[in-house]
Order: sequence, then structure tokens, then C-alpha cells
Amino acid sequence: MPATGKTAQNGPARVRFAPSPTGELHIGGVRTALFNYLLAKNTGGQFILRLEDTDRNRLVEGSIDSIYDSLRWLGLDWDEGPDIGGPYGPYVQSENVSTGAYAAAAEKLITGEFAYECDCTPERLERVRERQKATKQAPGYDGHCRTRSRDELAESRSAGNDIVVRLKVPRTKTATFEDAVRGRVSIKYQDISDFVILKSDGFPTYHLAHIVDDDAMKITHVLRGEEWLPSVPRHLLIYEGLGIERPVYAHLPVILAEDKSKLSKRHGAVSALEFRDEGFLPDALFNFLALLGWSPGHDKEVMDRDEIASLFTLDRVKEAPAIFDRTKLEWMNGQYIRNLSLDSLTDAALPFLEKGLPAHVARPVDRDRVRPLLAMTQERMKYLTEAPEAIELFFEDSISPAPEEIIQKKMDAASTAAALESSLQILRGFEPFEVEPLEARFRELATQLDLKVGALFGSIRVATTGRRIAPPLFDTLVALGREKTITRMEAAIESLKAVAG
Repeated sequence: MPATGKTAQNGPARVRFAPSPTGELHIGGVRTALFNYLLAKNTGGQFILRLEDTDRNRLVEGSIDSIYDSLRWLGLDWDEGPDIGGPYGPYVQSENVSTGAYAAAAEKLITGEFAYECDCTPERLERVRERQKATKQAPGYDGHCRTRSRDELAESRSAGNDIVVRLKVPRTKTATFEDAVRGRVSIKYQDISDFVILKSDGFPTYHLAHIVDDDAMKITHVLRGEEWLPSVPRHLLIYEGLGIERPVYAHLPVILAEDKSKLSKRHGAVSALEFRDEGFLPDALFNFLALLGWSPGHDKEVMDRDEIASLFTLDRVKEAPAIFDRTKLEWMNGQYIRNLSLDSLTDAALPFLEKGLPAHVARPVDRDRVRPLLAMTQERMKYLTEAPEAIELFFEDSISPAPEEIIQKKMDAASTAAALESSLQILRGFEPFEVEPLEARFRELATQLDLKVGALFGSIRVATTGRRIAPPLFDTLVALGREKTITRMEAAIESLKAVAG
């Protein structure tokens, strides 16, 4: 019978996030890491980072640093891992090969008749696949070496042939187990062929390696994507053969795009670092991802990390696919930006300002100069990447808005020029040159000129910023300063007069 698993979910949970360094960390993997992290925090347990790098052909240079950067940016700090160590290392699978742990586990499975050695060549395996394809059989290993003696395989090894270890799969049994998300699950073994658990180079496959490592690291809960659900029968056989108790399983729902297709590059950013570079705040993405497949038990959506962790339990993880609603993420990011202190916003925006402000702006960017400018734009921002464009108008020496942009509805070039000339007269000597007094005086001017406030303010806005949409008008004028405001207004009047003739 397959090994039974732990059923109690009380007490501290030891969980692990075990990515393969084969590229940037996909958002699905980030969500898996987050749920593991939250369970550890909720139970007072430990969150462990382990690198599963035994598939040497798929390793991508730089991936390990990318994994570290992604998790650290999101604030998913691990308690044990490759870079900080811990009592149950090594935390990189390839480093564990030399300890003999995987080979010893494979030998125990062979001795217990749960596994066997195989010397089938790639050419023979290809012939088997072609034959199965021709006869419309399910592809898989045909069990050729199941009944061969170890002495026979030893001779083959001595002859220089490559030897792998395969697990024996019982064709007629059904694997039944409890999943913390899906309840009781049953999967038949009939479609699973004898699979490799130890390769000829001594490296284990995922199926063996993660079980050996989880047991050595005393992992209590395995939270992973639902794509691993069909592999559970294989893992139950290994647990049984090694005589160890399996952890609590929790297979998390898949994340789909809004069109219900698999989330991919065509839907936009799909890695944590891409979201960082697009100007999302880590707290916003943390909050958003926590709600992808989990419910806090109420309708509140914007929550801080501690609140989310205090509410996180596996019984609130949903089985149904989670939909990645980018519009909702953008809204949530805007909420988080607006809730930042001005100092925190400035710190977060500075890297984007360094990259995005015009080249003539001195570097490093003057923090004290941009701080009040960001205060004016904070309410409108949805991304940190919007910061450079939002404040660059304050650094431009001159602007040249088209006359037709300055002219508002039910006005022409002559009337607009006249309104701006009246505005200019006020600007030249008005004191104090401050937001509230200026706004009050220009509202009076609109009444005097029999103009709608929106029309007058709109013309002034375009004349002084070159934009129809900009930070609050009088905050902008004060930030520009009297001299620059007057210079821009004079240039706008000249362009309007040239049109009016």
C-alpha cells in the first residue's frame, strides 16, 4: 500500500520553494513561493529555499541570481537556503549528489524490489516508441529490463553500457491520497510506465530527488502547482519503497489569463522582475498574488503583509483556476502608490527617474528637487514608470504647444490670447505666489472675462506645461516658478497671435 501522509496541519510548518534555475521566475512560481511563505508565517514555521538543478541540460546562466532577486524584491525572505545555509543542507541538489544520498535511496528501492536497473540504449528506446506509435499504443517504457538479474546488469555496466534505475509501477493499482486543497484524489497507475529515478551520470530525476531532500529537510507540507498532481502516484510509490511518511500535499490552482488561456508573454509581463521593471510595487504584487486562488474570508482586497499572513490557511485555497486580472493589479498598484508616504514614494521612484528623465537633468537626480514634484503626481500614478513623464515638464527649458492645443471649446486664437494676456498681468506681480491665493484670483478672472473656469484653466495648463493633462494647475505654476511660468505664457501668446493674424 502507498505510504500514508501527514494529516494534521496544526503546529509550525516547514515548507520549501524549490525552483529549477532554468530562466526567470514565472509568476506562477512566484505565487507558489508566496503561498509557502504565508503558511510558514501563519504557523510560526520555516520557509526554505532549495535549488533543484539536477536537470543539467536545462540550466540557464544567471537564473539563480534572478531567483534570488525576484524573491528578495517581493520580500519573501527565506529562513534556510543556498546562500545562508541551515541545519539541513546542502540546499542545492547537485551538491547533494556527491554525498551519495540519492544513490543510497535508489539502492534501497532496488533491494526492496521497488526499482530495477536498466541498460536500454537510446536507439532501443526510440524503436520502442516508433512501434508504440505505429500500433497506437500509449508511449512509455516497455519493461524490458524488469526481469533481468543484477548480475546481468553488472556485466553490462562492466562492458561500458550506461545504466539507469527505473521504478516499478504496478499496472493494476490506483493511488488514493488526501490533498489539502482538493480533498480525496484517486489516480490510476495504468497509464504510467516504469520511469527513471536515477540517471546514468548519477544524477537523480526530480521524482526521486525532491523526496529524498524533503525527508532530509523535515518538510511537513508540499505546496506546488496542480501540474504536479498527475505525478503524485509516482511519488507515493517512492515514499512507500523508502519507508518514509510523506508531507501534506496541497496542489495549487493554475493561473490563467483573462481569456482563460495559459498565461504567457503575449499577455504582458509574466516574471516578477518584469513587473518590478514596469513600475509595480512589491507590496501591491504580494497582495494581488495572495488573492490568486486564495480567499481571506471577507471582501476586503487591499491588505498588508501581516494581515494576509494572519488569515492564510490551506482550507481557504481554492481548487478552481485563478484568473490574472491585470486591470485589477494596476488598480491595486495605484492604491499602494497613493498610500505611500512621500519619502517612500520618492525612494521608490528615484531609480525610474534616473533612467527616464531627460539626459540634460543632472545625475544623480536631486532628491529634494523631485520630492515635491512627486507629491503633485502621486494621486494620478498607477506605475512608478509614470514618474519621469509626470515631472519632466518641470525640467524643460522651453515648450512649444501647438496653438490649437491651447485653444479651448467655444474660444478662438484671439480670445484665448486675450485671456492669457490678462492672466499674464496677474502673474507678473501677484503676491503671494502660492497655490490657494493664485487659484482664488484666477477664478475671479474667469468670472471677469465671462469664461468657464475649465476653459481658462485649460488654456493656462497647455500654455505652461504643453499638456492637456498635468498635475494640479496652481501647484504646477508654483513649482515651475514665476519666471518660467511667465516665459512660457508669453511664448504661447505669441503663437496664438500669429495664428489670429
